[in-house]
Amino acid sequence: MSTIDPPSVTACYALAVLRATADGTGGSGSWALPTDRLEFGEMRALWDAVLSARNAGPHTGLLVGDRMRPEGLHIMGHLVLTCASLADAARAAERYHPLVSQVGTVTLDRGSAVGRVSYRPTVDPADMHPQQVEAVVSSMVRAARWIVGDDWAPLAVSFSHPRTGSAEPYARVLGCPVTFDAPENAITVANEDLDRRRPLYDPALNALHRAYADRLLHQLSAAETAAGRVRQWLEHAALEDAGPEGPAKELNLSVRTLRRALHAEGTSWRALLDAARHGRARRLLETTPLPLDRIARLVGLSGATALVRAFTRWEGMPPGAYRSRHRPASPDRDAAGSG
Repeated sequence: MSTIDPPSVTACYALAVLRATADGTGGSGSWALPTDRLEFGEMRALWDAVLSARNAGPHTGLLVGDRMRPEGLHIMGHLVLTCASLADAARAAERYHPLVSQVGTVTLDRGSAVGRVSYRPTVDPADMHPQQVEAVVSSMVRAARWIVGDDWAPLAVSFSHPRTGSAEPYARVLGCPVTFDAPENAITVANEDLDRRRPLYDPALNALHRAYADRLLHQLSAAETAAGRVRQWLEHAALEDAGPEGPAKELNLSVRTLRRALHAEGTSWRALLDAARHGRARRLLETTPLPLDRIARLVGLSGATALVRAFTRWEGMPPGAYRSRHRPASPDRDAAGSG
């Protein structure tokens, strides 16, 4: 019977979190190498310990991320330091973030004037402490400052969870307007900032870091998680009749064993299917003129009303508004697309 490792976080990041506690003496781990991995449950337990310490507070995660140093991200930190621009660094984070953590993904979405670097947990958000998310997002802002300077700030930052504690530390650390209960965890950056090239850039050094990162990424893929395999299966599945039996068969597991494996990784079939429907709906809205009732069926929902309700939960706006923002107006677009 197949066994699948749960999502993991690299030891150097765990150690960086410990060392970035309020007094800088958060302890040390027993890991032999910076590339050793902690399972998601171990990393959550580490965060629980950090947040229960006497000197912890509602902004601990925010401050931990801001204190992150390149070595805390291992090869990805050093790769970021040699990137030609913020856009180059964001694309590197998209590809190589699993080397730091498989518990979330980083994506760069560009519009006509601004880009959004988003962070999405790959585990059930209810199992991930909001301060873990704040640490990741504030560390991304800090990493951007390694490239463009300490006085740089994004246009805005958003978090999908509610705010705890006062607003002032967020404004001070991130240097921009910060919103909570938003559709996603994201950093908004002007395109001119994304594309501004560094005055000193060594492409040969960058290529060396990328080659090493690619080698580590290949090694990591050999221990792919059950959730990752299910996401891969869902990417090409017909969602209108998708069930857990399909990926379970591909993994040579019973449905019950697959559900247990996903639960151990902090997620579920339902959460992964919901995320797949979200991604498929976004792509169809961005690239096709199909009416909402047809899109609903293609993503496995009962009809246009169900799609509007689900999409508003996913994106904070109805699908028609999302389509208008991401596709040029078309005179022959079906009226259902405005729902």
